[in-house]
Order: sequence, then structure tokens, then C-alpha cells
Amino acid sequence: MIDKQTIAYFKLLHGAYNTVMMLLFMYQGFLGLKIRRQRIQGRQNFSIVKRHRKLGPVLALAGLSGFIAGMIVIYLDKGRIMEYPLHFLTGLSIAISIAATFLISRRIKGPDSPWRTPHLIIGIFILCLYIIQATLGIGILF
Repeated sequence: MIDKQTIAYFKLLHGAYNTVMMLLFMYQGFLGLKIRRQRIQGRQNFSIVKRHRKLGPVLALAGLSGFIAGMIVIYLDKGRIMEYPLHFLTGLSIAISIAATFLISRRIKGPDSPWRTPHLIIGIFILCLYIIQATLGIGILF
């Protein structure tokens, strides 16, 4: 069995990792809003579009990995994953929203795609959930 000190470090690592993920998702959202603004103005910087498209799948996978890692850490510590139900459900909501945003992004074709607005709305929802999740996580650690 893993000792409590190691699990405490895993909890801190999980929190730090997901804080970085939250900041990277905010950066991704900033890029997305910049692309949207430029598209509406009739001009586009394709280097920003390329960066947003390349980073998206990586962040989606990394975000889901952070959720799974959190489940593993709490299972190792408490023997069940629902020890902190609000934190778990918020994380699950983030994971589902990330997957939905990724799947929606695959449907975006052309400048007038109807999938752009749902992609934006779910992206904003993810950022809001990350802030709530970080607050809940800090409450668990202290």
C-alpha cells in the first residue's frame, strides 16, 4: 500500500497539474476569442488558427488525464472515488464538456459553421467550471 505522505504529494501534484491545465485552457480560450474576433472583422491570422487547432486535442487529452489521475489518487487514499462528491461531479462535468467541445470542434467546417457558437459556449462553461473546481480543490487540501 502507498503511504499517506506519498498520497499527500500526489494530491498536491494533481492540484498543481490541473491548475496549469486551467491556465492553458484559458490561453486556448484567448486564442479562440482572438480568432473569432478576427474572423468577424474579415481578416484572419492563420498562425493563431494553426496554434489553436494543434493545441486543442493535446489539451483535451491532458484535461481528461487530470480527471482520471484525480480519481486514482482519491481511490488510493480513501478506497472510493466519491469521497468528495461535489469536486468529483465538477471534474466529471469538466471532462464531459472537454470531450463534447473536442467532438464539436471536429464538425466546424468553414467560416459560417453553426458549430462555432456551441464550441464557444461550452468552452466558456469549461473555464467557469475550472475556477469552481480549483476553489473546491483548495478547500479539500486545507
